[in-house]
Amino acid sequence: MKKLPGSRNCFVCGRENPCSLKMAFYLDEAGDVVATTTIPDQYQGYPGMAHGGVITAILDETSGRAATAEDPDRVLVTSELTVRFRLPVPLSQPLRVVGRLVKRRGEAVKAMGEIFDEAGNLLAESTGVFIDITDRVTEEQNPEITGWRVYPDED
Repeated sequence: MKKLPGSRNCFVCGRENPCSLKMAFYLDEAGDVVATTTIPDQYQGYPGMAHGGVITAILDETSGRAATAEDPDRVLVTSELTVRFRLPVPLSQPLRVVGRLVKRRGEAVKAMGEIFDEAGNLLAESTGVFIDITDRVTEEQNPEITGWRVYPDED
């Protein structure tokens, strides 16, 4: 699997953000974006369950990465995201996350994301529309300046 870039300060993947989930994303042989994570207790909603906002952030990041999997240096922003919560997402348990490209049309890309527990149960899913703004990125948003790169796997 090919490791995808991350950033310094992102809430989901940021390597230097103390609040980050520090997720690492990979492109698998089928062209899907995959990751694993364990949501810590500090992101609790109801007791024992992850907060819906954290779940949404994970799905947004994962489906957005699926939208850029062919060219991870493109900058896409979320235009629309629909989330369906199927089962409570547990805290402190390993989760598998998958993102998949659905359709590309001009600057708009449709992608989906899914979160599964260890048993393979679908816990939450999303579909989103992402807009390519790469040509409108300013120097301050330049990925090289903001720390967008492939970070080595941690032991």
